[in-house]
Amino acid sequence: MSRQDGSDRTVSAASVDDSTATLLHVDLDAFFASVELLDHPELVDKPVIVGHRSGRSVVTAANYVARRYGVNSAMPMALALRRCPAAIVLEPQMSRYKHFSDQVMGIFGDITPLVEQLGIDEAFLDVAGARRLHGSPAVIGALIRRTVEAETGLTCSVGAASTKFVAKMASGRAKPNGLLVIPAEETLAFLHPLPVGALWGVGQTTEASLLRLGLRQIGDVARTPLAVLQKTVGEASGRKLHDLAWGRDPRTVTTEREEKSVGHEVTFEHDVTDVARLRSELLRQSDAVAARLRGAGLVGRCVVLKLRYADFSTVTRSRTLAEATDVGRRIYEEAAASFDTLAASGIRVRLIGVRVEQLGDGDGQGLGLWDPDDDWRGAERAVDTVTARFGRGAVRPASLLKPDKG
Repeated sequence: MSRQDGSDRTVSAASVDDSTATLLHVDLDAFFASVELLDHPELVDKPVIVGHRSGRSVVTAANYVARRYGVNSAMPMALALRRCPAAIVLEPQMSRYKHFSDQVMGIFGDITPLVEQLGIDEAFLDVAGARRLHGSPAVIGALIRRTVEAETGLTCSVGAASTKFVAKMASGRAKPNGLLVIPAEETLAFLHPLPVGALWGVGQTTEASLLRLGLRQIGDVARTPLAVLQKTVGEASGRKLHDLAWGRDPRTVTTEREEKSVGHEVTFEHDVTDVARLRSELLRQSDAVAARLRGAGLVGRCVVLKLRYADFSTVTRSRTLAEATDVGRRIYEEAAASFDTLAASGIRVRLIGVRVEQLGDGDGQGLGLWDPDDDWRGAERAVDTVTARFGRGAVRPASLLKPDKG
């Protein structure tokens, strides 16, 4: 797997044959940190971490200088600062990141309409139909990198291949600020020397299982009988890993994004033992999730509660509704019912969250002849109207106005 500090960076020669590499994966380099450095150019050569400077927070992003000290995103901030005591910590600015993300995705859309946004900082592009206007895939990749840097000041890395899986791996190898093209006929030569951990779907547990079989490189996985893989990691996973190891990935670029869940969660500065405070937070999150559902015209049937305790153990509990909903009160009641089964005496909670899954179109879906939540739905939509005019927080449940009890 490509190291996150860019030390194994690989880029293509100008003469590479790119005629079959029409799927591009474009990934902005250390995106959050790079946006912050636009405002702090004097810190470009210093280790920079984006996140809240608190023992309870995690690293949101780190620039490549900090990564050389072993600092990575999602790492506890306390550990990151032990590894790199000289790091400069900058508070995240999500509105800034969204602004630059929208700008970059607009650049991609000017190249081809076939853009599949994966997150705030990466996307797949199918440029097969854009070659007549913009040139070969390698030329288009270079054009994207130049345009993004010229218009935003940010750099990005581009992988080009005949499949999405290989294109994504190629962009990772090209980091930072590089272009790597893998022609179809060179796919196996590129894949097979890489470690098994580079395969999609191979986490620590699966990697350990493969290593116990003596499978250290992707080529070893490819040459292993399918039945052996399936016995080791399961039927579906074995089939998937075998296909990927041979470079088989039939997925195409999908322009429609399907929302799979809507949720909110919070990590507390200090462990919380007050059940009333935790219930109040559940109510706040449930209302926020419901507002997002209504704003997107969605309803959901499955309410999931997430708790992380002081020892970092995490549990989830889900409840499926008879009828889909976008009502905060209903979401809260289901989440609270799950919470009651877990709220033992002496509970110490580090994180709490609520999300709604099994989403569908909210235009009348899930509403029976008699809707028990009709009154609440009307009240919450009235709150939506007030919020749209006066801002969030103008109207809140009375229970949320009570002071916390610590």
